[in-house]
Amino acid sequence: MKVTQQLHDNVQSLWLYNITRDLLTNGTLRRYIDDLSITGLTSNPTIFDVAIRNGNSYDDSIRQHSAQGTSGEKLFFELAFEDLRQAADLFRSIYDSTNGLDGFVSLEVSPLLAYDTARTIKQATELHAQSKRPNVMIKIPGMPEGVPAIEESTFEGVPVNVTLLFSREQYVAAAEAYMRGLERRIAAGRDPKIHSVASVFISRWDKAVMNKVPERLRNRLGIAIARRTYKSYRDLLASNRWQKLAEAGALAQRLLWGSTGTKDPNAPDVMYVQALAAPDTINTIPETTLLAFADHGQVKSAMPIDGGDAEEVLTEFTNAGVNGAALAAELQREGAEAFDKSWNDLMKCIASKSELLKKAG
Repeated sequence: MKVTQQLHDNVQSLWLYNITRDLLTNGTLRRYIDDLSITGLTSNPTIFDVAIRNGNSYDDSIRQHSAQGTSGEKLFFELAFEDLRQAADLFRSIYDSTNGLDGFVSLEVSPLLAYDTARTIKQATELHAQSKRPNVMIKIPGMPEGVPAIEESTFEGVPVNVTLLFSREQYVAAAEAYMRGLERRIAAGRDPKIHSVASVFISRWDKAVMNKVPERLRNRLGIAIARRTYKSYRDLLASNRWQKLAEAGALAQRLLWGSTGTKDPNAPDVMYVQALAAPDTINTIPETTLLAFADHGQVKSAMPIDGGDAEEVLTEFTNAGVNGAALAAELQREGAEAFDKSWNDLMKCIASKSELLKKAG
């Protein structure tokens, strides 16, 4: 049995952290679904920027939409949905057979809205309607300003992928916002079956402290943060509050591991995939890491539901001078800034391509 199938059988989903038009048209995504147990997909502005900038697969669509007067952000979302609807259709049988537990693709609201609650809510609703697919999630950054947007979007029936979470505390805030949205739906007599995932980024922790802690602590912080967060996730699912929602028909917001490619060139390339094998979670995995795991990865012991040695390891980092709360806030802010930059680069790339294609006739 393939190692990716073993991981899937251990009740962890593998979602691909990539999308390009070539991936769809040349059959690669279909092969990953059939051969490597990929059951979903996530995207972000950086992924689309690289895909559009480094090839000509989008040129015909850019030319067509530009000729109709479409430009800027609107043009990007048209291009993105052309890809994501194709991907959603490939995953639709998985979505149907799992009753909506799996088989999703994700598209992010404009990163420029990360600190604007009202506009995030408005765009999330608009993008969900524009997707025309039930298995498209809308990504909302888990900043403090994003928390009420998560609640309101959930209440309005938008499937939300909460992104840019780095700590247990940030995860819990997003999870509680999701539950508040569900509780409001139930109180209003609405169907509580609204899908959601909460994406906690892992490897960026280790990159941030790589040269600031003793060698014995190298590449251990991200996994300890994941273990601490997983314990809170399992505790939440066992809570009376969640059980009441589940009895009313609500669906659990699954925990998703993001940023799972190894940043340290001296560390094993499948380190995070193996360490983050946890039941009832998702790993959104970069394409190179997926292929490496399929080639030489192993499914080892599952992550302990009680957090294992997480607190002891995190205490070691505190003693080494790492302020976890401050670093989590910094990583979230840096992540938002990086997505802003990618978004602006993407808008410039699309504008430049549109102009070049127009001149070329």
